[in-house]
Amino acid sequence: QVQLVESGGGLVQAGGSLRLSCAVSGGLFSIDAMGWFRQAPGKKREFAAAINWGGDTTDYADSVKGRFTISRDNAKKMVYLQMNSLKFEDTAVYYCAARPGPISNGEYEYTYWGQGTQVTVSS
Repeated sequence: QVQLVESGGGLVQAGGSLRLSCAVSGGLFSIDAMGWFRQAPGKKREFAAAINWGGDTTDYADSVKGRFTISRDNAKKMVYLQMNSLKFEDTAVYYCAARPGPISNGEYEYTYWGQGTQVTVSS
């Protein structure tokens, strides 16, 4: 069974940066693409970024493109989300997700999910 554990969330001022990490364990043979999703208070969970197994293909939501960077280190079993130029509207719980298939921005395409880490951006 794949387990995902996020870390790195916190409180940051607008314009600042944070790096989220996702540690992957168990059943690594069953996962391919990894993604980050987020859910703001009172809103539906939405796609933020995704990366394929090899790390050479990425996808971003328009709202984070140019500010966020997703990366992975398969040897360390880690996935990262570098978030720069943070805005108040980036405030959300951020979830790491994995799927046994190619890169996707669809929430329901992902099989495994972490518990989430809170990111709060003060204006």
